[in-house]
Amino acid sequence: MSFIEKLPGQRVVVTGGAGFVGSNIVRRLLKEGATVIVLDDFYTGDESNLPKDNAKLEVIKGSVTDFDLTRDVVKGAAVVFHEAARNIIVSTRNPREDYEVNIGGTLNVLLAVRECRVPRMVYASSASVYGNPRYLPINEDDSTNMLSPYAVSKFAGENYCKAFYESYGLSTAMVRYSNVYGPAQRPDNPYCGVIAKFFETAMAGQAPRIHGDGEQTRDFTYIDDVVDATLLAGFSPKAEGQVYNVGTGRETSVNQLARMIIQITGTAVEPEYVDRRDIDNIRRRVVNIEKIRRELRWSPSVIIEKGLQYTYQWLQETLS
Repeated sequence: MSFIEKLPGQRVVVTGGAGFVGSNIVRRLLKEGATVIVLDDFYTGDESNLPKDNAKLEVIKGSVTDFDLTRDVVKGAAVVFHEAARNIIVSTRNPREDYEVNIGGTLNVLLAVRECRVPRMVYASSASVYGNPRYLPINEDDSTNMLSPYAVSKFAGENYCKAFYESYGLSTAMVRYSNVYGPAQRPDNPYCGVIAKFFETAMAGQAPRIHGDGEQTRDFTYIDDVVDATLLAGFSPKAEGQVYNVGTGRETSVNQLARMIIQITGTAVEPEYVDRRDIDNIRRRVVNIEKIRRELRWSPSVIIEKGLQYTYQWLQETLS
């Protein structure tokens, strides 16, 4: 039985469900017939990301830092997708808040899931835990090198998930996302990713601003592929206790990205080069996805050229 067949009628919790990735997971779950409960403090998430007037969706405003609330929310769930977090920008500006939400909040979710005997929790981690890798592509068991408070907290969350799996038999699975982009990543959100920002400037007839020389690379992953991988981790027996890279295995430079976006938008501009950023100074990143391909039968279906086209179409519809 596929995970799609398991979803109708299931009660599923998505923390951070009003955010970019979380809201896409929510919409997919609702489409497949699940009853979905969102817990979000709306720090970076937006309720407009969520479907309106859906009888199978309940939205609760609150934080995973509130244990009693978190326990009440996860009670009776078939699976919890833990997407709530402070992102890398917020985390770098305020490491204490990063600690309280990303580490303390994750511990609260795990404690609540254990107490309420939820069958599975999926933890959203990040490829940022690898830092500047020694070898490419990056395997799940390669060495980690935390270069930001965000990376530290994400890796701490992973280790708590592993510890709860080993110590208490709690069924957890971890997915390390790599530079996710696509619909619902709004450029008017100050915490959005580089692709949304590049589209915003290009669509306004302005030059995309590139930090550094633009030769830094990332493994950009389309949101629909990320949702598929996350749901598989939520329902596949093979995912229990495992961590998976979620990417494409394709390395794209920021210069290449800017050129593609300029071409898609038809804007007659050239990129503007500015000083390198103080955060996320990773020179090269591309992840190996053979483990998730082999164990969960997942592989990305949207190449970056297509994903950028889909993103542009969504932005045109949304911003018009």
